[in-house]
Amino acid sequence: MNVLAHALLAGDDPALRLGGVMGDFVHGTPDLALPARVREGIYLHRAIDGFTDSHPAVRAARERMQPPFRRYAGILLDVWFDHLLANDFATWSDEPLASFSDNVRAELHAADAILPDGLKRFLAYMDMHDLPARYAHLDRIEGAFAGISRRLSRANPVAEGLAVLIADADALRGTFAAFFPELRAFAADWIATRPTLTSPARPST
Repeated sequence: MNVLAHALLAGDDPALRLGGVMGDFVHGTPDLALPARVREGIYLHRAIDGFTDSHPAVRAARERMQPPFRRYAGILLDVWFDHLLANDFATWSDEPLASFSDNVRAELHAADAILPDGLKRFLAYMDMHDLPARYAHLDRIEGAFAGISRRLSRANPVAEGLAVLIADADALRGTFAAFFPELRAFAADWIATRPTLTSPARPST
């Protein structure tokens, strides 16, 4: 999943949301200097990605892609699912997409001191392109693919991926409808049952 989905699935906790957005920019064990709930948000991000990648509907969508795009299907689908989520955001959130997007960026700016350098650069890109709200627009999806393609270390077809997704758009809407409600329930259950999130705070000594 991409930034809009990770931010939404973190629920109402700004620290979990920060960690959820940070997850793509943190590898290995999160720095213990990060606030505990931000670290939990990073682990939530990884749990969400694991659930998504293993879901039968998502696996089937990846398999429908023909070479050379199948190798990059995970990247293409992550961004496309944010497009579908943005276009139907009112179904999943009581907050309008524009204000949700603005608030996510504001929270990231407020946490500048602890953001990884990669996320700081991406935040500047988000500001420039009004993300994640503009993932609702195909021109921004195309721009995102062009940027990803340039950043990858080897030659790749990601910049041409939009046409592949549009050709499969009806089936991909079905994919999203099949798995996203289950993903949301999974994320909510993960948050509700995570011991470090549900246990009461220890009194100070």
